[in-house]
Amino acid sequence: MSDGSLPSFSDAERVARLRLIRAGSIGPATFWALIERYGSAERAIGALPMLSRKSAKARPIMLPSLDEVERERDATAKRGGSIIAAGEPDFPPALAALEAPPPLITALGNIKLLQRDIIAIVGARNASALGQRFAREIAHDLGAAGLVVASGLARGIDTAAHKGSLQSGTIAVMAGGIDVVYPPENQALHKEIAERGVVITEMPLGLQPTAQHFPRRNRIISGLARGVVVVEATLNSGSLITARLAGEQGRDVFAVPGSPLDPRAKGTNGLLRQGAILTENAEDVLATLRPHQFVPSQENPKRPQPAPPPHNTDALQTEILRRLGPAPVEIDELVRLLGAAPADMSAALLDLEFAGQLTRHPGQKVSAPVGY
Repeated sequence: MSDGSLPSFSDAERVARLRLIRAGSIGPATFWALIERYGSAERAIGALPMLSRKSAKARPIMLPSLDEVERERDATAKRGGSIIAAGEPDFPPALAALEAPPPLITALGNIKLLQRDIIAIVGARNASALGQRFAREIAHDLGAAGLVVASGLARGIDTAAHKGSLQSGTIAVMAGGIDVVYPPENQALHKEIAERGVVITEMPLGLQPTAQHFPRRNRIISGLARGVVVVEATLNSGSLITARLAGEQGRDVFAVPGSPLDPRAKGTNGLLRQGAILTENAEDVLATLRPHQFVPSQENPKRPQPAPPPHNTDALQTEILRRLGPAPVEIDELVRLLGAAPADMSAALLDLEFAGQLTRHPGQKVSAPVGY
């Protein structure tokens, strides 16, 4: 270990973490809530049968077998990839500093790039010729200044950004498995990035991306970076989702202005009205980033000390349910309102979630499930 503050995982714990996050109904927020309550993935897996019996409405937990996760690890290694857990030295430090970071990522290529300062460049798939030229040139210039460029390997702006930064270092964040190239025409570019840069994902090998996977991909793109440059974006586009996530994560948002007559400029011009940094060249980005040395914590924010499960939380669950509605509420607000210990609140929320009586949302928020 290069840093004494980082946790040391046994191989059994690494396997348990892989099994836990690959369970069908467990996402990053629930994963970290389980780790916080039980102290390790191994203990959390042992508690899952009890959690599943909490209610007749309990959500099914499709926990993969040991053989299944070992096959995933072997297949990943055979392709030259590696599975890295949050908290391990090779995990991207900026990503580890997020609230509920991806518990694991799969990486293919030069993983040392994940430790360097990163800038994200995103934009429209149906980008204009000038937009693609701008993305390629600013990616080249930012790379020459020492930044690693991250994007999502999509058509248009993403592709141009990757091509502009191949020589200096680029990161392709995938919505599916590291071996599933989307769009298919970027197969050669994917291969080149795997050889000269790095391809990463939080999804298992072989997974075909669906619409629900792209917001999670976008969260990783912004989470890796010191800032996000949006070159072209229509209203309600995925690039604007990435920009919103960047703002929530405390990252700088840069927007390239465009003609009001071009629908692809509606999103970027809107970002400028909302306070994004007007960007016409690489120097506009560098001038903002240089004064602020970005040193994210090397301490895994979700590193609880092992502790026994809390006492019975039935009364607290009743009080929580009385106060939940369809609109998400912050967990900290529930703690203040009910005067509950954070550990007891965490335990009660987990029980309600697995009983199907609670839905988690980004930003440490919860609500009653739709139709409940």
